[in-house]
Amino acid sequence: MQQFTNAASRRAASRAQPRAASQGGLRAGWWHVRAAVCTDSLGVALTATAAFVAIGEAHPARKALVITVLWVLMGLAAGRYTPWTWDEGAAVGTLVRDWLVLLGVLAALHALSGLGSAPAAALVALGPSLVVTAVCRKAIHRRLMAVRRRARALLRVVVIGEAASVDAIVGQLAERTDHGYVVVGACVVGDGEVLSGVPVRHRLPVGTSSDAAEDAPSVGEVAEVLRADLVFVAAGRHMSGDRLRRLSWALHDRGLPLMVLPGVVEVARRRVRLTSAAGLTLLHISAPTRRGLPVVLKAATDQAGALLLLVVLAPLFLVLGLAVRMSSPGPVIYRQTRVGRGNIPFPMWKFRTMVVDADRMKDDLVPANEHDGHMFKMRRDPRVTRVGRFLRRYSLDELPQLANVLLGHMSLVGPRPPLPEEVARYDQAEMRRLSVKPGLTGLWQVSGRSDLSWHETVSLDLRYVDNWSWAWDLTVMGRTVRAVLDGRGAY
Repeated sequence: MQQFTNAASRRAASRAQPRAASQGGLRAGWWHVRAAVCTDSLGVALTATAAFVAIGEAHPARKALVITVLWVLMGLAAGRYTPWTWDEGAAVGTLVRDWLVLLGVLAALHALSGLGSAPAAALVALGPSLVVTAVCRKAIHRRLMAVRRRARALLRVVVIGEAASVDAIVGQLAERTDHGYVVVGACVVGDGEVLSGVPVRHRLPVGTSSDAAEDAPSVGEVAEVLRADLVFVAAGRHMSGDRLRRLSWALHDRGLPLMVLPGVVEVARRRVRLTSAAGLTLLHISAPTRRGLPVVLKAATDQAGALLLLVVLAPLFLVLGLAVRMSSPGPVIYRQTRVGRGNIPFPMWKFRTMVVDADRMKDDLVPANEHDGHMFKMRRDPRVTRVGRFLRRYSLDELPQLANVLLGHMSLVGPRPPLPEEVARYDQAEMRRLSVKPGLTGLWQVSGRSDLSWHETVSLDLRYVDNWSWAWDLTVMGRTVRAVLDGRGAY
């Protein structure tokens, strides 16, 4: 624990130091919101005008202006431009839904009043607009992530909670850079020791709601001294109910935003719904998707995608097969037993990248294992052939697994299929990786592959297992192309 929290502290400090010199706070965090509104307006206006001109519509500029205003107003009403919507990426799925709603609004407007364009003309005009908007939002999101990796455009946060909760929050935030927060101080409830290295500016008594009258001024002063943009409160037995309510009054009176952390981790926002009962605020967390239309859509994408790729890549299969056969004695295809969904084994196929009888040599190489988890990985594995190194670097050895996808053993996107001996050492959390079909690619593939620690690998897989969606699968498949060409972490 000490080693982990110290590492988290160093990462948090590396983000905080350059942030102190940046222009900031809330204004720095809103540039991408303004950029999204501007690019949406210009993108829709220009493409719609050009489309209307091309099809010979009357008053093209006026009609394009109406569409642009409706599009931006819909985005504002749906909360598409709020800063926190960018933390989980510029989702294409929500953009498509908004686009379809706009088409329906325009069709209804035309049918009821005769205003606006005919549905066919609106569809022609809005088609290019959707593409331009999606590309612009993805570009803004990528720029935002790059800025955050340089520790800029971050919101300064003061954390309130028990020492263990403060350490957990700091560690969770320090592990990743795809969010907009940096912890600059803490107000600790009780006498516990904070191990993450975040400076403790004040200690709050362990008591009842009557202590809240003393909490607020001290916390507010700490936030002002540290130039904090908002306050995180880790809810717990000593910081809940009426005490939290009174603290929120005082912070809001000082103009400080407040966020309450309920302790739920790795749950996508679309799975969370806020409700209330008898004055209690309730978080309804929907179950991970395991059935219904998304599963049918995923299965159809897997089957169609695998069949199409097998046909298109058939000449490449022939070339790679000849290269493997000529490089070293042995079969072209290597068959290995892997474990799939529900802990069911299946035969997985790959182009052979090692010498014959490589499995028998593994026991002698175990002491040289460079991975910290259940997997066996070596950067310079002596069993790998010269052609095998090339195939592994660009993940070409995995292509025969398209047949596994076609047969239903695997999916195009999912956790990597483990070996039976690896599964035998799994704990309860790691076994959850087997709740979905293993994938040809996945978050592991696009986030660093073998360079990731076992903890990072499991965290990525569990995040996918609990939060996957069809739109997210498409994003991962798109990122896979870049990861394969880069070749980083493949050995």
